[in-house]
Amino acid sequence: MAQIPNLDTAPLNLTSLREQSQKELLNILKNIRGNKCLVIDPKLSGSLSLLIQTSLLKENGVELRHLSSEPVQTECSKILYLVRSHTNLMKLISSNIHNDLSKGVQREYFLYFVPRRTIVCEKIFEDEKIHHLLTIGEYPLYMLPLDEDVISFELDLSYKECCVDGDTSSLWHIAKAIHKLEFSFGFIPNVRAKGKASTKVAEILNSLQVEEPVSSTDLGIPEINTLILLDREVDLVTPMCFQLTYEGLLDEILQINNGSVEVDTTVMGSQQDGKKVKVPLNSSDKLFKEIRDMNFEVVVQVLRQKATSIQQDYAEVKSQSQSVSELKDFVKKLNSLPEIARHVNLAQHLQSFTSKPSFHARLDMEQTLLELQNYDICFEYIEEMIHKQESLVNVLRLLVLFSITNSGLPKKNFDYLRREILHSYGFEHMPTLYNLEKAGLFKKQESKSNWLAIARAFQLIVEDTDTANPKDISYIFSGYAPLSIRLVQHAIRSGWRSMEEILKLLPGPHVDLKRQGVPNSNSFLDANPAFQSNFDRVTDGRRSLALVIFIGGISFAEIAALRFLSSQEGMGYDFLIGTTKIINGTTLLETLMGYKD
Repeated sequence: MAQIPNLDTAPLNLTSLREQSQKELLNILKNIRGNKCLVIDPKLSGSLSLLIQTSLLKENGVELRHLSSEPVQTECSKILYLVRSHTNLMKLISSNIHNDLSKGVQREYFLYFVPRRTIVCEKIFEDEKIHHLLTIGEYPLYMLPLDEDVISFELDLSYKECCVDGDTSSLWHIAKAIHKLEFSFGFIPNVRAKGKASTKVAEILNSLQVEEPVSSTDLGIPEINTLILLDREVDLVTPMCFQLTYEGLLDEILQINNGSVEVDTTVMGSQQDGKKVKVPLNSSDKLFKEIRDMNFEVVVQVLRQKATSIQQDYAEVKSQSQSVSELKDFVKKLNSLPEIARHVNLAQHLQSFTSKPSFHARLDMEQTLLELQNYDICFEYIEEMIHKQESLVNVLRLLVLFSITNSGLPKKNFDYLRREILHSYGFEHMPTLYNLEKAGLFKKQESKSNWLAIARAFQLIVEDTDTANPKDISYIFSGYAPLSIRLVQHAIRSGWRSMEEILKLLPGPHVDLKRQGVPNSNSFLDANPAFQSNFDRVTDGRRSLALVIFIGGISFAEIAALRFLSSQEGMGYDFLIGTTKIINGTTLLETLMGYKD
């Protein structure tokens, strides 16, 4: 099965976006004649695997290497570096080139920044006195389709940069990506944003519209009706909860990277131990598309039913003569066997975790924290985890959930847990605790918690959730409806103006805008009332499309909730999901712990 996802049924023509990015990369390669060694920033490697086949690179005379502190081993006289604008990567490139110079190796060096060059990075080459040896360009890869309804800006560190480092450069990148979409699919008339970063992106987007106008008249009815921007900071509760959808669990336990998981071959039923195999996970796999967003309890039942059905059909084929058409139907079913086997193996592996008493104890504790039922029990549970030296990131996920739902911890408890973590896990984790505090994830209590008021206003805690036949997004977490998706639900149904007071309980400002196109779009809309009506709804039978962007990352559980919302009768909206990165509580906290570059 191909790792590059099929985008034929995407709500927008994402295939054209991918093809444009492919074409731009191939043009860069073709402009460097002859054989060349393409040295890629390792973080970009996964992104490119969703964009272009390795065979196509080889056809263009490319040898592939990853950038590291080791010298580049190649016979090629031309080296092309393809990297993000990070200063640490510039130092590695400088080291590589100095190594060649010290050995008298003569080469041509090309450097393409993704998505754009920066003065800070180029200054490093000037200081190293090698700037004159480099031919510098840009590869404007601002976004990447991960699947038919998900695009990523591939900004792993956006949350940390904005909330801890005070670096908002990623916000320009996001606004630029949205503006590029507008040039392809039309001016987006409605914008709703919640959070400091999101309202800033809305502001930058409007300034880009002034500098490089997208005319609301040239492209006709806009394909994207509404843009909803949400800061991760607005809802940090949801990613800290352990995901219970099939795809969410796969990410929590096996970690999905660029649309695939890497597992031991034994997990997939092979007898050979010690080898790894990549399993693609995207909507090109029809069975995965069917089950990815289901609560895991239900997935196990569905897989059992499918396997039993084929078994029964096989028994019938053996016991009696079949017509040709009946045999044909049976053969079709047999073709789905590899998919069923793949997901049975993965589900069985997940069950080895979800069947443990410790797993259910953790879920019970999360529910207790969400409902603010018993402060002392929660405190003691986390204290015990620390004393048992359980995984630090697991401790921090519950600690952050504890702190957010309680609006911080009383000073005495805060100081005690902070001290116990450092004694138990080492004083090298002081920067981690500092980052958590600076981001407001683990803090001293300064005011009364408003979490229960928020939970009631948005109906976040739902009892008697039917995970098999869900009627509400709360099935995602077996009784908790993600706050972030409730916000989207309100934004689509009635806008945010009707809930001003409730929104003030959440971090950051909010805006609810009707944007103006060019030229002089007011007079154009006044003269064309039918066009104005199409700004708010699509009148030719097509569903409206909302672009929902999470700044700081989105989890697979939240993506599942958005897909569920879209499928509900009367919703009338498809969602295209944009994110700085797919995250879960662990990967989000790891960026604050310094595990990721």
